[in-house]
Amino acid sequence: MRTAELTESGRFRVVEKETPSIQSGMEVLIRIERAGICGSDMQYYTAGGIGDARVEYPYTMGHECAGSVADIGSRVTRVGVGDRIAVDPTVSCGQCDQCREGRVHTCRNIQFLGSPGELPGCMSDYIIMPESCCFPIGDSMSLEQAVIAEPLAIGIYSVKSGGALAGAKAAVLGAGPIGLSVLLAAKTAGAAKVYVSEKLPYRLEAALHAGADFGVNPDERDAAAVLNTIEKDQLDVVYECCGKQEALDQGVEMLKPGGKLVIVGIPKGDEVSFPIHRLRRKEITVVNVRRQCGCTREAIDLIASGGAAVDFMATHTFPLDEVAQGFNLVSTYGDGVIKAMIDLREGHQND
Repeated sequence: MRTAELTESGRFRVVEKETPSIQSGMEVLIRIERAGICGSDMQYYTAGGIGDARVEYPYTMGHECAGSVADIGSRVTRVGVGDRIAVDPTVSCGQCDQCREGRVHTCRNIQFLGSPGELPGCMSDYIIMPESCCFPIGDSMSLEQAVIAEPLAIGIYSVKSGGALAGAKAAVLGAGPIGLSVLLAAKTAGAAKVYVSEKLPYRLEAALHAGADFGVNPDERDAAAVLNTIEKDQLDVVYECCGKQEALDQGVEMLKPGGKLVIVGIPKGDEVSFPIHRLRRKEITVVNVRRQCGCTREAIDLIASGGAAVDFMATHTFPLDEVAQGFNLVSTYGDGVIKAMIDLREGHQND
């Protein structure tokens, strides 16, 4: 099979490797047909890691994927050969204290696709995953939609982490694929208003088309001052989705006393800071979000029902042998890119 390997910061090679084989009765051999490029992938690509999770080269990245079932273990009943599936990239042990508490995303023995020291990523023709990570999709769902179910699941979990949202007023800071997913999930959850802050004009426009009630470019206007003028009593919840210190600061200023700051973005540095006395006096609750915590099925169903229109996010597609071009495009925010994907089907021509 073909595999795209990162050999050093910013450099790929496509190599031939032996196709993995099923080793247990609960495993599924998946033929990957689409793989998405995520913001966390970009940190591995440009900086060689996130915090203390460091890449060892050569490294196969990628965790957003969809494809078809090529083979199944003897005890698999959830999917059959030929089924089209979306993939939850989290493999949890099911036995530790975190799993028993329903926190599979913080499993003590977690294995995550494309995470350094855990599982090889999905930028390969085939991968092996347990049955529990494989979710059949209907014939009407596109591969692109199935890939976007992964970031949408993060959006759904982020909104759940922020608490009851029906009738609430919220802001999303950063309108990349994760921020847009949070926006869609918040609107679905019944938020009365969802405001968006985004520096890239084309992404701000995409957020407005996706249902944002108002948008502001923080490079052009003071986002906190603008939203505090619109909402005199300030906001119930702010979702920080870009990993920037200035967005955290703005979020604190936008929130009403007793509000919640939900940190979804992944900072490039090891530390962030808070204006502790502002945080204390307003009694702001700070909530961290890690991945999607079992929301994959919900995301798939939301897309399938038409409750979340996600097609606009899939802007670019590249064949596997042009994986470097895809990553370069995303790293430079070129050509209006929102979500770039790798098409692993033979004979594909770049869109």
